[in-house]
Amino acid sequence: MEIRLVKGSDPEYRKNNIGKKLYNEFYNVVKENGRNIVRCVTSPVNKVSIAYHIKMGFEIEKGNKEVDGVSVFADYDGPNQDRVLFAKKLD
Repeated sequence: MEIRLVKGSDPEYRKNNIGKKLYNEFYNVVKENGRNIVRCVTSPVNKVSIAYHIKMGFEIEKGNKEVDGVSVFADYDGPNQDRVLFAKKLD
């Protein structure tokens, strides 16, 4: 069973920790469903997202290519659509 959260917040509201609140609620749902790993995906050009996920405790998964020093999975979302994959183990 896969549980998905599509997250994005308006830059004007980011200072209100909306993303962190969404993730914390999502973590609760994940745990309630007997899961303990959360994975997420972003584009390698989205440096804000990469930094955010690292700050939230996610680790970048080792891909098959590097873009700007970041490990990515080449063509993950189709030709020339490389993506950074993250994983976080919940306590």
